[in-house]
Amino acid sequence: MALAITRAVSPAIQHCELTHLSRQPIDLEAAMRQHESYEQCLVDLGCELLRLPAGQEMPDSVFVEDTAIVLDHCAVIARPGAESRRQETQAVAEVLGGYRTLFHINTPGTIDGGDVLVIGRNLYVGLSSRTNFNGMEQLRALVSPLGYHVNVVPVKDCLHLKTAVSRVGTTTLLINSKWVDSSSFEGMNVVEVDPREPMAANALLIGERVVYAASHKRTRERLEGAGISVHTVDVSELAKAEGGVTCCSLIVDVSHS
Repeated sequence: MALAITRAVSPAIQHCELTHLSRQPIDLEAAMRQHESYEQCLVDLGCELLRLPAGQEMPDSVFVEDTAIVLDHCAVIARPGAESRRQETQAVAEVLGGYRTLFHINTPGTIDGGDVLVIGRNLYVGLSSRTNFNGMEQLRALVSPLGYHVNVVPVKDCLHLKTAVSRVGTTTLLINSKWVDSSSFEGMNVVEVDPREPMAANALLIGERVVYAASHKRTRERLEGAGISVHTVDVSELAKAEGGVTCCSLIVDVSHS
């Protein structure tokens, strides 16, 4: 069974960190409705929901994925690359500590959970504006004794690795190959995003089904053409804060607790 940890939308979301997008007004009520629909989708797909309260003065705290890397044998509490986000980790660590042994990334390392793609015992870590080499090396030192392999993946022109590539099946990835090299993922099948939808590579795999942003209609057709079961959600307001469907939850396999 999967536990989905989420965090309510902060009333301060308008002041979110932005790296690759221009600031646009965010409709707070609409963002909250979209987030609730996203949570309901997770429940409909069989997840048990655990929602943390909003970080009132933490604009990006709804993007809970960036605070931790959850594995079957442990959880690593991140040290986000944006200094304004580092206070987000405390509440998440308190919850995850009930399910996993916790490790921590320490200064001078930085790492965002959105830069870590887990495929079995392989962790692909994107070196980005939010994740540095020291953070990646700390992660390697923590998880290698548990049998995990950490692989460095160069990322360009986007915020996180999972902006450019995400899992849509056991052996299938959805990828924007202009932002990340598909050869980094040996042995995996790939579905390329429609070139008119460069932001369309972010998808959340729950079991054998995929949660996906409704706005990426052309790429959705490609996914469905590949036999992938797609469940769409409107996250257009959250996308203005550089958020996607993976960003808004931490999925914990409680059978490994």
